Amino acid sequence: MSTPEVADRTPSSPVVRALRLLARLWLGISLVFAGISHLSFARQDFQAQVPAWVPLDEDFVVLASGVVEIVLGAALLFAPLRWLPIVGVVAALFFVAVFPGNIGQWREGVDAFGLDTDAERLTRLFFQPVLIAIALWSTGGWSWLRERVRR
Repeated sequence: MSTPEVADRTPSSPVVRALRLLARLWLGISLVFAGISHLSFARQDFQAQVPAWVPLDEDFVVLASGVVEIVLGAALLFAPLRWLPIVGVVAALFFVAVFPGNIGQWREGVDAFGLDTDAERLTRLFFQPVLIAIALWSTGGWSWLRERVRR
């Protein structure tokens, strides 16, 4: 498996491969940055997003999700090509898992990250599916999942 197109078994043009690489690198760097922010300067904003119904300590949730984001981001940046589809699926599942926090922020009217109106918080919800799609597309996760479903 020497090229990205082999990792997901979908032939693509050099432009598409470059776009996928850039998207994966952007997502990896963004996750590492977000994870570091969970552990440091944005910790309180993230705590505000933990829904009240989560039966765990807010700070634990924020710290744990920060560590997971750093690990996922590093994996997106440095994992061997054969592992990228699995990393993409795990990243997509992570984005699904944290989505209730975003919904909770909107429903409960919690101000955090500069989102201080219901419209801004609602708009943010529409970006989570985009992150899921980028995680799957940029890593070959879509193709990997399709192969598993066909078997």
